[in-house]
Amino acid sequence: MARRSRDFPEGIEALPAPVVDNHTHLESIAPVLPDGVADPGTAGHLAKAAGVGVRAIVQIGCDLDSAPVSVTMATEHPQVLAGVALHPNEAVLHAGVREVAPDGLEPHPAPRHQVHLDEAIAQVAELVRHPRVRTVGETGLDHFRAGPAGRAVQRESFRAHIALAKELGLPLQIHDREAHQEVLEVLAADGAPEVTVLHCFSGDVEMARECVRRGYYLSFAGTVTFRNAAELRRAALEVPLSQLLVETDAPYLTPHPWRGQPNAPYVAAATVRALAETRGEDLSTVCSAVDGNAERLYGPW
Repeated sequence: MARRSRDFPEGIEALPAPVVDNHTHLESIAPVLPDGVADPGTAGHLAKAAGVGVRAIVQIGCDLDSAPVSVTMATEHPQVLAGVALHPNEAVLHAGVREVAPDGLEPHPAPRHQVHLDEAIAQVAELVRHPRVRTVGETGLDHFRAGPAGRAVQRESFRAHIALAKELGLPLQIHDREAHQEVLEVLAADGAPEVTVLHCFSGDVEMARECVRRGYYLSFAGTVTFRNAAELRRAALEVPLSQLLVETDAPYLTPHPWRGQPNAPYVAAATVRALAETRGEDLSTVCSAVDGNAERLYGPW
């Protein structure tokens, strides 16, 4: 059996029209690369992405370390807009919760988690007012990595981020892991922001239909290409082009057949191509829709 490459994917075909990577974490790529695999840096990633038609990215900083880095990145590179928030799993640690969740892992707080949750959210609220920050995210619920106490904290953090997005009139990017119904309940109870995005959508057909009915945007990552993701592909058929986005969520979730290799924004081109094939739609049409949706949501880069 051929050994899987540990390097970045090769053979990504260029798209016929430009698109935007709706959600990526450039600052997280270098730390997870195997020995001997070089990180090209921000400029290198952006150039490689542009080479296959991924013209711009939304860089997400979802902890107190990566959020200011993301703002700086967006300030220094015209192809980058930023999103900042506290990831739901970050909120748990800032609140001092140290329970073992369904993932079975012991909590490992970092120095940044010494900042109390209220102060951490306040710091995010300051950063999100920067003109190059165009979305509040990612926030939401993650029931796989939180037990009962953690889930209660996540819910309150989620609600605070919803309120912040509505106060500033910004889109909201939502992280939802094994918490589909609960996410929808919170959004219904508090009132979703005018623009609400389910990042790395992982729900079934019924959830996709409900999100579409509510006017939410659904963003698909490389997971939609996985061999075991037939239900997710069926869900993708429910989303009108006017509510469709594509992302990498790099450095993970690299699409098939490169699953397990490092991900980066240029690989979004492969996911766009796969989505067009799954939906039976013209690739150029899908590219134009994805790109136009991103521009409409976040404004010009």
